Amino acid sequence: MLSHKRIKEKGKLSLTRYFQAFKPGESVAVKQELSVPFPYVKKLQGRTGKVLSKRGNSYYVEIKDLDKPKRYVIHPLHLIKIKQSS
Repeated sequence: MLSHKRIKEKGKLSLTRYFQAFKPGESVAVKQELSVPFPYVKKLQGRTGKVLSKRGNSYYVEIKDLDKPKRYVIHPLHLIKIKQSS
């Protein structure tokens, strides 16, 4: 897991990732933005889940931990949409 950004990326935030929108039921992956604090870093990095609803500026995401579904409130800056193959 990364602990710092590369030199060319330091200090930059992607505004498109900051303001991205998700619909309930969409699949997302958790990827930490290193310049913004994220409390569940080691637990959730790389995990996938489904968006349940929007809570203020953040999203309520359900992620399976072993067999138990757990729910977290995560800012969209730390989420990436997963494309569904059909």
